[in-house]
This record gives sequence, C-alpha cells and structure tokens, in this order.
Amino acid sequence: MGLEAQALPPQRRWHARSGAHVPEAVRDGTDAPGWSASRGLRRFWFPFDTPGARAQALVHAPAAFRRRGVFVAGYEIDAA
Repeated sequence: MGLEAQALPPQRRWHARSGAHVPEAVRDGTDAPGWSASRGLRRFWFPFDTPGARAQALVHAPAAFRRRGVFVAGYEIDAA
C-alpha cells in the first residue's frame, strides 16, 4: 500500500472510519456489529493530509484505525 494521497470515494473512506470507531465504543464487552469488521480500505487514507499530520498519524493512530487503512492520530479523534 502506498502512502501517497489517493482519490477514494468519500463514502468508502467514511465507512472505514466509522468501522474503526466501533471497537473503541464497545469496550464494555458488547459485541461489535458484523458490518464493522469488514470496513477497510485498500489504500491508506490520511484525513488530515499535511506532512506533520501524516507523521503523527503513522505513529499515533489507534490499532483499529490502522487495520482499516485510516491514519489519524488518537488525539485528533478525541478533538473531533
């Protein structure tokens, strides 16, 4: 997978990001819905696409987001 910016359909990117939020939201032991496991991208997506934000996202993206190809730092998720 390349790190270059990719022109992905916005809907697919947001579905992947939504799927990544689910494991974070169901930490209380509730089963995650089945649709959340299959939401992922073939190419990396950096919602905040500046060199500094990319570097931070590569280091600080939560595992559930990295598995789905969505690179955003955890503190940016909390701020949004």
